[in-house]
Amino acid sequence: MVRARRSNDWGFPRWRGYGASREAANVRLCDRHGCEEPGDCPAPKAPNSPEKWYFCQKHAAEYNSKWDYFAGLEEEEAKQRAKAEANENAGYAESAHYGWAGSGDGSRSQDELRALDVLGLEPDADFDTVKKAWRNRAKEVHPDVKPGDQEAAKQFQAYQVAYDVLRQAEERRVWKG
Repeated sequence: MVRARRSNDWGFPRWRGYGASREAANVRLCDRHGCEEPGDCPAPKAPNSPEKWYFCQKHAAEYNSKWDYFAGLEEEEAKQRAKAEANENAGYAESAHYGWAGSGDGSRSQDELRALDVLGLEPDADFDTVKKAWRNRAKEVHPDVKPGDQEAAKQFQAYQVAYDVLRQAEERRVWKG
């Protein structure tokens, strides 16, 4: 009598990896002639067509660099579609600075970003730029320059608070680093 052999998949611990299987995995190759890389980036064969090419990342980038997504559309429709795509992708464009090193890499707090916004500066502005912007804006609305103007006094106060927030954050960075 022949005994049935147990598989390695029973019990705990599992003796074989979870991703391991006995069947060969199908890997789609890049549709570019002569390329042996896996084709995991779909690209449309024609505008508004469900058929797709499957390229490796290098060839997909090459293909997409020459692709006109607005070909065949009227000017007004192309503008509307471009605006809709810009609205959809605004979060990606806004967060693009987090991918790079520097002061705009996500190391600024929400208060610092609001202070930079009050001064009209970009999130990656250095402290010298902050100081220049603060001086220029404060000179325009200083109570000595515009006495009795309540709106100017409020703006001056906002600029002052924004500068204080950014100055204290810069001092913390200097002391840490």
